[in-house]
Amino acid sequence: MKQTNKMIIYQVFPRWFGNMNSSLVKNGSKAENGVGKFSDFTPVALSKIKELGTTHIWFTGVIEHATNTDYTAYRIRKDHAAVVKGNAGSPYAIKDYYDIDPDLADQVPDRMEEFESLVRRTHEAGLKVIIDFVPNHVARQYCSDTKMAYVEDLGQKDNTSKAFDPHNNFYYIPGQTLCLQFGAQQEDFEYSEFPAKVTGNDCFSTCPGQNDWYETVKLNYGVDYLNGRTPHFDPIPNTWLKMLDILLFWAGKGVDGFRCDMAEMVPVEFWHWVIPKVKQASDVCFIAEVYNPAEYRNYIWNGHFDYLYDKVGLYDTVRAVMCNQAPASHISGCWQSLEGIQHNMLNFLENHDEQRIASDFFAADPRPGVAGMIVSATMNTNPVMIYCGQELGEPGMDEEGFSGRDGRTTIFDYWSLATLRGWTNGGTFDGGGLTAEQRQLRETYAKLLNVSGSERVITEGVFYDLMYANRDNPYFNSHRQFVFLRKYENEVLLVVVNFDKAEQTVRVRIPDEVFGALGFEDNKAAVLTDLMTGEHCISTLTAAWPYQVTIPAYSGRLLKFAY
Repeated sequence: MKQTNKMIIYQVFPRWFGNMNSSLVKNGSKAENGVGKFSDFTPVALSKIKELGTTHIWFTGVIEHATNTDYTAYRIRKDHAAVVKGNAGSPYAIKDYYDIDPDLADQVPDRMEEFESLVRRTHEAGLKVIIDFVPNHVARQYCSDTKMAYVEDLGQKDNTSKAFDPHNNFYYIPGQTLCLQFGAQQEDFEYSEFPAKVTGNDCFSTCPGQNDWYETVKLNYGVDYLNGRTPHFDPIPNTWLKMLDILLFWAGKGVDGFRCDMAEMVPVEFWHWVIPKVKQASDVCFIAEVYNPAEYRNYIWNGHFDYLYDKVGLYDTVRAVMCNQAPASHISGCWQSLEGIQHNMLNFLENHDEQRIASDFFAADPRPGVAGMIVSATMNTNPVMIYCGQELGEPGMDEEGFSGRDGRTTIFDYWSLATLRGWTNGGTFDGGGLTAEQRQLRETYAKLLNVSGSERVITEGVFYDLMYANRDNPYFNSHRQFVFLRKYENEVLLVVVNFDKAEQTVRVRIPDEVFGALGFEDNKAAVLTDLMTGEHCISTLTAAWPYQVTIPAYSGRLLKFAY
């Protein structure tokens, strides 16, 4: 089928994607635990990722960030261990906005060329490239070694005697020294910073805590936080100009989109100014990590973002339903709260910040993720994202080092994933090292995502929630099942999702008004296709009697009626 414009994003960490080392050491160095490379994304690997139905790959952790690995031999400054989280370091503590993480290159001096080659290979595979843009904060020891001669470095001309100046790139605590009171320094000398810079999570203290983003410093976009958040946007702040140049630099490398980290910590006025300028130069999309629903429309309509995370709404709700902590009927409130902007929301069930579905902290089983993913992928025309390993049932229960046993895959440590090693199977990507259950799970995800990206009734159709008509239905459990319709031209899609651990047979009520609202005839014979199995028959939908359907455990039925 023809691929349409529904984005299906595959998030992956190159750092561990191609790492086949199974002899892993807690808190291990790069030499001990190994690291993945851009070159591990071979044409075969990319084709297998595309097989999932993927349209975009979000390569996470591409830009150079602070690390405990010593690259001074390549004229890359060494970071002090006191301001690096984990041996590999956080990909959100950017050390040089104009450079590539040297870990990911086969030949460190050629790291930018190797990234450009990855972009070309990805495009040749029929996929688009998304990378992170981290606008709110940088590594404490930020210093660009590779910037062009005309570029003035961040903080280079700051007046450090002022806590705030609209021309400064950083915020300062004048006359005071940074004090880090936790953890071993692991160096011959203590980390020194005078005057202290403000920490990335808006911590205006000389002594950030262990739970603060202590390895980062906040960038100054012209907001005076110490005086009632007073804006100083005219003339254009210096930081805005620097960030525009950085975005244009990466857009010039051929990337197709930016996932903007903690976008709501940066004033919407900056996004209103910068995004149109970047889009005028390149055809790129902007995705915002925003967690405040009260700001959603502001960042879409005024900030010009294409898409925002739907974390606080759909993710939190579907997670609660999957864990049997909330009724499935609560999902209806998610779309209702997003009226008019639903198509701008990015749906997901896993990413690097969230716990894995199969972890003991979430569902302790990957199977409920199928039901959750059917809702996330088919409710609307908006993008959906999966996280590398989700389709394999990755449990995320390793205790890697800086990242403890928390149900997440570490973003701070050198590591590899057993599930991923089983799928890649020595570069063959034949899944030879997977269990039958893991292979089946991946096939289910692939079927669902391919259907979601190719069926026009999903990519372009209207949505109609049927939960209101089935709340008091004795043959439908609104706590554990969710049901809705999609309609496009002569096709109607009935989606019935079962969050229960057992197979269920339900009878779905379809009221009279639905036929008029969606413009299709009551009790007219149609060709019925089960999109997950490909089976065909003749069937009909009518208000006269409920439609009976059997739904497998932790799954759903996607029934397309063609008139």
